[in-house]
Amino acid sequence: MNHTAIILLVLVLGTLAGIAVGFFSRKKFIDSRKENVEEQGKKLIENAILEAEQIKKEAALQIKDEAYQLKQEADREIKERKKQIIEEERRLAQKLDQIEGKIDLLDKREMEHLQKEKALIQDEKQLVNRNREMDQLIDEQRNQLEKISGVSKEQALNMLKESIESEARMEAAKSIVKIENEMKMQADRKAKKILALAISRYAGDYVAEKTVSVVALPNEEMKGRIIGREGRNIRAFESATGIDIIIDDTPEAVILSGFNPVRREVARLSLERLITDGRIHPARIEEVVEKVTKELEVAIREAGEQATFDVGVHGVNVELVNLLGRLKYRTSYGQNVLQHSIEVAFLCGIMAAELGLNVKQAKRAGLLHDIGKAVDHEVEGSHASIGKDIVKKYGEAPEVVYAVAAHHEDVEPKSVLDILVQSADALSGARPGARKEMLETYVKRLEDLEQIANSFKGVEKSYAIQAGRELRIVADSNVVSDAETTMLSNDIAKEIEKNLTYPGQIRVTVIRETRSVEYAK
Repeated sequence: MNHTAIILLVLVLGTLAGIAVGFFSRKKFIDSRKENVEEQGKKLIENAILEAEQIKKEAALQIKDEAYQLKQEADREIKERKKQIIEEERRLAQKLDQIEGKIDLLDKREMEHLQKEKALIQDEKQLVNRNREMDQLIDEQRNQLEKISGVSKEQALNMLKESIESEARMEAAKSIVKIENEMKMQADRKAKKILALAISRYAGDYVAEKTVSVVALPNEEMKGRIIGREGRNIRAFESATGIDIIIDDTPEAVILSGFNPVRREVARLSLERLITDGRIHPARIEEVVEKVTKELEVAIREAGEQATFDVGVHGVNVELVNLLGRLKYRTSYGQNVLQHSIEVAFLCGIMAAELGLNVKQAKRAGLLHDIGKAVDHEVEGSHASIGKDIVKKYGEAPEVVYAVAAHHEDVEPKSVLDILVQSADALSGARPGARKEMLETYVKRLEDLEQIANSFKGVEKSYAIQAGRELRIVADSNVVSDAETTMLSNDIAKEIEKNLTYPGQIRVTVIRETRSVEYAK
């Protein structure tokens, strides 16, 4: 074996010896450490056991305390429940006592009711017996009364019924009169309100129309030219127009006179054109009159169409429109009839609207109510009757036809529309200023009214007011009593009816008053 191998062997053995020594020393350390760990584990276990026993003891004590507290609470609750039960038992006992008392009271009342019922049964029996006795007595008395009066029961009942019926009729008649008076007052108040509203909402202005027309001349020489040689021009003019020419001392003017307003208007326009043209001879007169007549027919139709347009009435027959236009040249007491018809139409419409009626139909009846005046100088009969035939001929509604016929009571009014047309016609024609009379006639009538009133005994003063439609009289209180004022107004009204002629009606009002005057000094 060489030296190197020996060294290697020595090294290997040394390494093995070192490893062995390290192993044994390591094992010894581990064993000693293991023993220490076991001892520590035993100590830990012992400590844990001791802590567990301590915790167990503490838990047992805590449980005992909680159980004691729960027991105490349960005892308190039991005591309270016992108190409540005792209180409830006491209350129940009281209620039982009350119920028993009420039962006793009910028993007593029931006994009383039974006793009363028995008493009532006895009283009822007594009443039945008494009723029988009363019936017998009544029969005896009735027989005696029938013998004494000589009237049977049925006859007496009939007499009683007749008496009661008569009294009931009397009371009913009084009630009917009272209701009628109240309704008349209400209707009169309502009618006045509607009429006042209609008047306030429509007021038409009128220009006084005349039965003559005045034509102004440029100079006095024109009068001679109008007359013509030996009067041929004036004769030709009057023959062509049917109107009289009055040539008098009026400076620079001639007067056309005629009852037909249409012909008078034709004559006026023709004469004005002849004067303007300057050529005045019979042939020229006839030519101008013919031309003006045609133009006036167009103007008449336009006036009728304008009237229907202003009122708002549509679908009127052409012939009726032409007749309406002719009313433009017709007057009644100085009032233009076309303007009057338009105003009546408006008034009818206003009042119909207030009453909830057909406004268009009311306006139509109002506009056409005087249509007969357009031809009343050519056809015999009243203008209301003529107008009825005309509007019926040209297809107006039956209600409108009857309203036209009834507006002056030629026939009896049947509907509210008839009354509306009458009222509107009276409003338009009778209001102050709508129509005029001759001044002399008007003044004379007022004087006659006052003279008639002053002729009666006891009249102190009299005044004709409201254009002669009312006569107001102041009576002497020393001569006329309150009761005599009615007789005085009645006598004066009859005297006026007997001696005067006047349109419409005149209201006679007698005023009597007593005045006492004293002076403080």
